[in-house]
Amino acid sequence: MSEAVELDPIESKLWITTTINGAKGTHLVEQRMTLADFLRKEIGLEGTHLGCEHGSCGACTIILDGKAVRSCLILAVQADGAVVETVEGLAPKGELTQLQEAFHAHHALQCGFCTSGFLMSLTARLREGPIDTEAEAREALSGNICRCTGYSGMVEALLSLSNESNEDGAR
Repeated sequence: MSEAVELDPIESKLWITTTINGAKGTHLVEQRMTLADFLRKEIGLEGTHLGCEHGSCGACTIILDGKAVRSCLILAVQADGAVVETVEGLAPKGELTQLQEAFHAHHALQCGFCTSGFLMSLTARLREGPIDTEAEAREALSGNICRCTGYSGMVEALLSLSNESNEDGAR
């Protein structure tokens, strides 16, 4: 992430350039706008949900330069030069990822409000390697809060990915 460099003195906005879900663009943003609000209000990607707006619940999790982050805690101007991935970018052609398919197959969601944050956190985590045990699955889920599911479906979904990987020899 680099610092935004160009200030519009009249409106106190900054120009930023980001790559969001593979599309590079330049945008004039309010200096104090959060990345979550930018994605939702300016870009129209409403899959990034706002829960607590304090970084505790994980509903607003996105992937920024390869790392899962809470977009409610980051200013949009801090994403200048960054690569941003949102839940909308996981399946751009309509085909679900293996993780999304596993969530569906194992009923790992109910109301769906927290789901995008879980998917983004887990996508970033799975890029580091497989999740093979229940303890690893629960650790991977620990940064996000769900008030509906009790997490067991999510644990089963994650472990099913490991089982598929072990059966196929690839993920």
